[in-house]
Amino acid sequence: MVTALSVLVAVTRGGTGRAVLIYEAAMGLGLSVGPLLGAALGAQSWRWPFFGTATLMAVGLVSALVFLPSRPRPAQKTALSAPIRALAHPGLFTVSLAAFFYYFAFFAVLAFAPFVLDLSAHAVGAIFFGWGLMLALFSVFVAPRVEARFGLVPVVAVALVALAVLLVVMGSGNKPAIAAAVILSGAIMGVCNTLFTELALEVSDVPRPVASAGYNFLRWFAGVVAPWAVPTIAEHGSVLAAFSLAALAALLAPATLWLRRGSIAHHKAVPGTAPAPGLVVAAVDGSDADARVIDRAVALAKATGKLAVLALHVRVSEVLDGAETETEPRPQAAAIVARARARIAAAGGAAQGEVLHATPGQAVRATFARAEAGGAAHVVIGAPHAGALDDLLHGSFARAAEAAGRQAAITVETVD
Repeated sequence: MVTALSVLVAVTRGGTGRAVLIYEAAMGLGLSVGPLLGAALGAQSWRWPFFGTATLMAVGLVSALVFLPSRPRPAQKTALSAPIRALAHPGLFTVSLAAFFYYFAFFAVLAFAPFVLDLSAHAVGAIFFGWGLMLALFSVFVAPRVEARFGLVPVVAVALVALAVLLVVMGSGNKPAIAAAVILSGAIMGVCNTLFTELALEVSDVPRPVASAGYNFLRWFAGVVAPWAVPTIAEHGSVLAAFSLAALAALLAPATLWLRRGSIAHHKAVPGTAPAPGLVVAAVDGSDADARVIDRAVALAKATGKLAVLALHVRVSEVLDGAETETEPRPQAAAIVARARARIAAAGGAAQGEVLHATPGQAVRATFARAEAGGAAHVVIGAPHAGALDDLLHGSFARAAEAAGRQAAITVETVD
């Protein structure tokens, strides 16, 4: 599953944005429709959902064999033990351990809540349809926006406290309240799934595929423990005690991040060598607006006596539940910066240029961190792209930058 996004980006025609949209639509469709289909089959016989799933897996296998073009093998082989050895990194281990506690709570909902609801297959399917829909929407549309606004770790901490409250509600025994709590938990889990993955992949200098494998190895062990432990506690104690254990696990996740915060603070230094203070930053994205952004940045530099204009391009990668893929080739990103530098130089400015690597939720923060590292007082950006796919999925970079500029000691100027 974690390879699917990378494969789609590699083979889809029409650009990486379209590939990401296809992946996210497929994920949302599967998470929401799957419970309804399972309910329809399960109402006939408990065996049918298994036969139905086996059929879908066979369709997937045949489709991959028939329609997917062959891909070159990786140039460098990775040892099977590499993901386990990667967990020796303090930061990666901290995030993976916190994710283990979070996924204990996650699997408590998936594995035990249907028994507590004790409803028909169709009713449980409808409830988990709502759960899956919320999870898909919040992982794609909401997680990057709240991260850009409030920061990754604070959002995760607040979300997990809210999840703990919902788990206690699930132990109350009131079926309408349990159903509502299950559906709402999907929204929280959608945010946490995305942000935990992002934190795991950024917290160390371990190659990202290896870091992802190590992180997934530890977090999915919660799927081994929780489905056995939570019902066992309910059997020998009470439903409230079982869900209270899951709530405690949800709280242990942010507690782990806080107690071991030294291992994850702040994991990623801003790349590049800091230029002399007094520059103007021109945020470029390869669109037609780049020329106007650069011209305005050069004019600002000349008017204010700044030393240089830094053309900054953020090369964004997509992160979704255990997987990350780069959506812009490195040569393409380098070419955007090279063209910007050439235009700056032609306009008589001292040209500098860099490519930053960030997720959608971190793009603005990475830009401002780089600007602050260079002593910039001005950042020039293009206006929001009306109807742009990336803006629809993750929110407008321009609008997020304007909001961040109001909180920082940096003047943000938008060029139409």
